Amino acid sequence: MDIKIIISTHKKYWIPNDSIYIPVHAGAEGKKDPLGKPLDLGYVKDNTNDNISFKNSNYCELTVLYWMWKNLDADYFGLVHYRRHFSNGKLFGDKRLRVLNGVKLQKIITEADKEGVEIFLPTPRNYWIETNFSQYAHAHHAIDLDTTREILKEKKPEYVKAYDYSMKQTVGHRFNMFIMKKGKFDEYCTWLFDILFELEKRLDISNYNKNDSRVFGFVGERLMDPWIKTKRYKYKTLPYVFMENQNWLVKGGGFLKRKIGL
Repeated sequence: MDIKIIISTHKKYWIPNDSIYIPVHAGAEGKKDPLGKPLDLGYVKDNTNDNISFKNSNYCELTVLYWMWKNLDADYFGLVHYRRHFSNGKLFGDKRLRVLNGVKLQKIITEADKEGVEIFLPTPRNYWIETNFSQYAHAHHAIDLDTTREILKEKKPEYVKAYDYSMKQTVGHRFNMFIMKKGKFDEYCTWLFDILFELEKRLDISNYNKNDSRVFGFVGERLMDPWIKTKRYKYKTLPYVFMENQNWLVKGGGFLKRKIGL
């Protein structure tokens, strides 16, 4: 079974020593080193062949997703991040040893195939006191999601019901992380980029700050659930491990500031 898990990264970082993992330099287009030469991380670049690398500041890791969709072939495709990987389930110990390896993933896929499962997603995030819509609106711009809904209503009305349902929930699959069989992968990418390219045409982000300008990556995270629910595809969740320590006091403080409008 040919499995390719692409690691989206914009800098040199630890990479699992496993043949299923391929690091790809996200947003390589136009990046220079201190000497003014094209930045070379030693990884494959997302600005080769058919690509949208120049859109990285707005699409985040989705420029890598587009690149792998257009330029690679495999039985199963996956997308992870340099700091966030699918986990083998261990909760403690060296985080590098907790990253899912190819041998275990082969077994997971083989067992899931018996149940007709061809999609794997990260454990969902729960906002508890926020819906998916309100969390996004407090953190970014509600018009991003409103315009996305308009596009769905016009171009893909069968997805509106699931989209509305997802926006009212407090849980959702995030990070643009997944592992999918080739057929599902091709279908999802075709669907996703059709929506996002249309959203790009309609949104005026000229006054967005640097973080909010990553809008198409953020919206992309919130389209996985409506797609799966509408298609009624079976999936399984896998735990994930964040490779760095997180300051939950800072994150929590930022959340509260957004919530009360400070």
